[in-house]
Amino acid sequence: MNDPIDRFAPVMRTEVPGPEARRLLELRHRYVPRGVSMTVPSVAARASGAVIEDVDGNRYIDFASGIGVLNVGSSHPDVTAAVCEQVQRLLHTCFNVIMTVPYIELAERLASITPGTFPKKALMVNSGAEAVENAVKIARKFTGRPAVVTLDNAFHGRTLLTMTLTGKADPYKLGFGPFAPEVYRAPSPYCYRCPTGGGLPDCGLACLAAVSKVVTVDIGSDQVAAVIAEPVQGEGGFIPLPEGFLSGLRDLCTRHGILLIADEIQTGFGRTGRMFACEHWGVVPDLILLAKSLAAGLPLSAVVGRADVMDSVHVGGLGGTYSGNPVACAAALAVLDVMARDGLAERGARIGEIISTRLRRQQDRLPGIGDVRGLGAMVAVELVTNRATREPARAQTTGVIRYCYEHGLIVLKAGIHDNCVRALPPLVATDDQIEQGMDIWEQALRHVLS
Repeated sequence: MNDPIDRFAPVMRTEVPGPEARRLLELRHRYVPRGVSMTVPSVAARASGAVIEDVDGNRYIDFASGIGVLNVGSSHPDVTAAVCEQVQRLLHTCFNVIMTVPYIELAERLASITPGTFPKKALMVNSGAEAVENAVKIARKFTGRPAVVTLDNAFHGRTLLTMTLTGKADPYKLGFGPFAPEVYRAPSPYCYRCPTGGGLPDCGLACLAAVSKVVTVDIGSDQVAAVIAEPVQGEGGFIPLPEGFLSGLRDLCTRHGILLIADEIQTGFGRTGRMFACEHWGVVPDLILLAKSLAAGLPLSAVVGRADVMDSVHVGGLGGTYSGNPVACAAALAVLDVMARDGLAERGARIGEIISTRLRRQQDRLPGIGDVRGLGAMVAVELVTNRATREPARAQTTGVIRYCYEHGLIVLKAGIHDNCVRALPPLVATDDQIEQGMDIWEQALRHVLS
């Protein structure tokens, strides 16, 4: 890069999209399927830290991080150095053919830093959805049981099995059935829209009792291989599981010989203010799923879990051509070094504090903000047309996101009603960048909601 673009943002030189972006968008419309969505109608040219520059020279503060992938920021010099060194040494062998050093070293690191003092092993694959698929395979093999229980509002991926586990039909499941068998859904605590009408603490964690009924009565606990849960539901609207819920799932699973799978694909690697979100509640899952920020943008994911569970699968039952590619594993090792050296989990807590404080201040002023929630640097606002009825404000949500990118900030939509605006900034973002981004976000909220 000719200049440190992360020091100069936002800079809007053209409208969005600019002339070069419009040219490329024409090609996109001609050659890319319309089912591939986009938030910002522009085209990135380069990025550094918490800043993206598009092909027309517009610079944006990045509160999306590639949907939570860039916790160490774009093109971190330590990561790019590790990638370049590994590329020169070895690009690919397929670990199933002949092993590579980065895979083995990364498996050791992940086993050592994930929750649990028991012996652990780690399987590398390519994407979050593949991690979920393999965790279900392993759980079924270990327990000899077919059923998997997922939660309302969950998102676990876009493959056949993972979209079956996902709660929202449109756009993730619409017209793509029939779906995978032996997947069962249980109520989840969405406290802002509590189905009991009570909310904590009055509800007494009614959703947890409902999950227990699904497991023990509706299915039969001796048929359930695993319960899978996100400690903070991501696409569902940044809904943190309330105190006692995840630990209650842990107790339920332990009583009935069921595996607890923690989907930390979006919440892992410092995003919530801890290395892994389940640490907030002291919960140790049997299997933990990692992806997104694991390799700073390279395709890599992992299933890490109890050694006896991981070893239950027969030889040849796990793997894949590209799984655990040495370049991606080298990037992941560099990511872990950066996170430990620079205290990025603690930084995540600080960033979340800044964002949450400023959004709650706006909530006091703007009745269109129904809820502000999240954990660490994983924060969302839920927009409503009426605070009493809590009717989702979808059009306003789209308007806020558009205003933001037109003024140099990238934020994302979320929520089962498409009415949440969420932030996932890189954990290397400076206080100045976070404050600049919040200035734009607040202007957008006032512009659209006032």
